[in-house]
Amino acid sequence: MTEWVGRTAAEIAAAVREKRVEPRTVVAEHLERIARLDGRIGAFRAVRAKAALAEADEVAARADRDRLPLAGVPVAVKDNLAVRGESTRVGSAATPGTPAGADHVTVARLRAAGAVVVGLTNVPELCVFGTTEGVHGTARNPWDTSRTAGGSSGGSAAAVAAGMVPIALGNDGMGSLRIPAANCGLVTVKPGRGVVPAGIGDGDWFGMSENGPLATTVEDARLMLSVLAGAEVAGPAEESGTLRIAVSVRSPLAGVRVTGPYVAAAREAAGALARAGCRVRRAEPPYPLTLGVTSLAHWTAGTAVDARSLDPRLLARRTRVHAALGRRFLNGVRGGTAREELRRRLEPFFAEYDVLLTPALARRSPKSAPWHERGWLRNVLANTNYSPLTPPWNLTGWPAMAVPVGTLPSGAPTAVQLVGLPGTEARLLRVAERLEELRPWRRTAPLDR
Repeated sequence: MTEWVGRTAAEIAAAVREKRVEPRTVVAEHLERIARLDGRIGAFRAVRAKAALAEADEVAARADRDRLPLAGVPVAVKDNLAVRGESTRVGSAATPGTPAGADHVTVARLRAAGAVVVGLTNVPELCVFGTTEGVHGTARNPWDTSRTAGGSSGGSAAAVAAGMVPIALGNDGMGSLRIPAANCGLVTVKPGRGVVPAGIGDGDWFGMSENGPLATTVEDARLMLSVLAGAEVAGPAEESGTLRIAVSVRSPLAGVRVTGPYVAAAREAAGALARAGCRVRRAEPPYPLTLGVTSLAHWTAGTAVDARSLDPRLLARRTRVHAALGRRFLNGVRGGTAREELRRRLEPFFAEYDVLLTPALARRSPKSAPWHERGWLRNVLANTNYSPLTPPWNLTGWPAMAVPVGTLPSGAPTAVQLVGLPGTEARLLRVAERLEELRPWRRTAPLDR
């Protein structure tokens, strides 16, 4: 019988600060759950059981224990961010197994805040695709293990949704936080550019990739984002005036249809916010017809940069093809103006509306399968058909969230996306918190039944 598994990060940290529980007890209970469940879920590439317990004892002995915002909180880290003493494999056989000499800055900030890193989570090779599988493991959706958890932060999302950790660290280059969060019923924030240190791969996919939290509550997402940012992200507060919310259920990419459950999720969220006093209107952002080409060029070019120092013979075929295509786009991406033009095109829309609300996905996630062994085109089509709504906001560099709203016929969660202009992370969190109050969600998957 465990007492702390299933608690929020905020609850655990408060108890540890007040010495109502020791960090070792909290960490040991979560490690036991990982050992019991992860064979079914595949969230972790590496579990740091012995090291995590030792680090929990270090937290217990800290003189500032009573002031640590994440005191004793178990956290999982996506396996493309350095954790001191552990290798960073990025889902590939081509990456070295050399232990990192220092923590990535975001990991260091989590540890400084009292968090304990219990393991590194599975990702697709080089974090390219929206499904998580490869030579190091396959991450499944805890709500429906026949389906992928999503990607590329799939292992981190699966770990939180399965109750193996209350929060996890991931990152998002074309939707890699929001896609698995939407699949797994979690809250996430892709912050705007410069809010949280990036340093992901070689160049952050031309500045499109951002680090951020995966959590089961808005409170935990805000708490972790504040730690990652090194500054408090404002808590609940009344907006001056009434929020103007635009609702769009159309895919930004021509030819891709948003299916009924995800349209319903957006309409349900819009209706709840309207009844709560927000000014909600149906409105379509002026996405350019060239958006698909711009997205593909940046997506593939980012992979080309990340793959250039790796032995191509050790990469999966889909990764090799993706990188080869990206090399053709490199000069255009580096010297092009498509992203700035997209921002200029969309800014007037956000002068009229404070927040854009859309479905987070277009359809349920693909079956959990060896996608890394399948062809490049089949992977790209699967990704594009289910997650067309996230990439525009990496291209602009603006903040975006995924928030659970509604369910699929299977009982797995659906979700909506919230988007705002730079600097509006606190506003998006307030809208998400209102949705949490109006449409509360089940925080973790029912794996113990």
